Amino acid sequence: MENLKGACIIGQSGGPTAVINASAQGVIQTALASPQITRVLGAAHGIKGVLADQLYDMGQEDPGQLELLQFTPSSALGSCRYKLADPDVDDTDYKRILEIFQKYDVRYFFYNGGNDSMDTCNKISKYMQRVGYPCNIIGVPKTIDNDLSGTDHCPGYASAAKYIATSCMELYQDARVYDTGTVVIVEIMGRHAGWLAGAAGLATWAGSGPDLIYLPEVDFSMEAFLADVKRVYEDTGNCLVAVSEGIHYGDGTFVSEAKTSATDGFGHAQLGGLAALLAESVKRALGVKVRGIELSLLQRCGSHLASLTDVREAYLAGKAAVEAATAGLTDQMVALDCTRDASGYRCQTKLIPLTQAANTERKVPLDWITPEGNGIRQPFIDYALPLIQGELQRPLAHGLPQFVHLKKVRTTDMD
Repeated sequence: MENLKGACIIGQSGGPTAVINASAQGVIQTALASPQITRVLGAAHGIKGVLADQLYDMGQEDPGQLELLQFTPSSALGSCRYKLADPDVDDTDYKRILEIFQKYDVRYFFYNGGNDSMDTCNKISKYMQRVGYPCNIIGVPKTIDNDLSGTDHCPGYASAAKYIATSCMELYQDARVYDTGTVVIVEIMGRHAGWLAGAAGLATWAGSGPDLIYLPEVDFSMEAFLADVKRVYEDTGNCLVAVSEGIHYGDGTFVSEAKTSATDGFGHAQLGGLAALLAESVKRALGVKVRGIELSLLQRCGSHLASLTDVREAYLAGKAAVEAATAGLTDQMVALDCTRDASGYRCQTKLIPLTQAANTERKVPLDWITPEGNGIRQPFIDYALPLIQGELQRPLAHGLPQFVHLKKVRTTDMD
């Protein structure tokens, strides 16, 4: 442990969410109030901004605008998908990061993101320890995929889950308006973990949701899928299906026809087109009216349906990161430690080693999925339902949301 005095950098990385800016707000406001932190810098587009010396002086921002961060989706400082090399193979980026840290006397570094972001955070932490540069480094969790290890859940997931469940309930009403039957297939994000698609089960639990739900934790069978749809359609005259974009066959290949269309900066396949593929398969096999719907980016930027619980916990995670770092802790990630019992839902923060969070994926337990692999069970509901509670009282102007507008004063313009 080392109590340091100096500047801090906050960066955002990976896919945006409805509440990642609430975590940034928690970091920025807590850091600005800390006597140990002399300057608060925001990295433009995550670690890329550090490498390029593109940093914003957050102390120059209007405090009223900083308050709007909690209501603003996406990543206000800009995000990136950039994989740092193994420093034993190529330490070029690390030498540059050290150079920037020394230039601005950075003694605290906070990185807000998911699995790959925690890997970045971990690598930088280990490098700074190796070269003997004192800098307390704390990861702040974020991912709608909800697949970070060591935390009950991830900030961002609950708001996306609430959006997905609400949208499915609305689609359920729409799909039953005519006297002719319809099959609606909703494609939901989730490459390897089915937490998001599973959230559609909240709508089913509430009485207006998908008849069938398919997660990537269970191998997919097209034959069984078509039989499921046929059975539901013949029984009810309609069928609403929620499916994770990452469903795969027994040999591991993605069902999506777009599986090899592109990859992101970390080499992950960019999936998409699954709803259209399955819709065409159902149409050919059953000869019924089918609609394929891809929620796409809407499920991660729908701040109008943000969970108040999610916003508060996201802010708490950012605040806890600064408090841990200024207390002398480093090489850790903030995690959420939650209890669900007869007394209700309670959540507090804890710290786990960055190595535990980096590049590991937490999946939906198999016993939370129906034996047939086409739905979710009550334990999933019990887990997710408390997370989506509460409504955010959003500031509006002319009936439209008010989002943050940062000045983004560059440090190079001031020094």
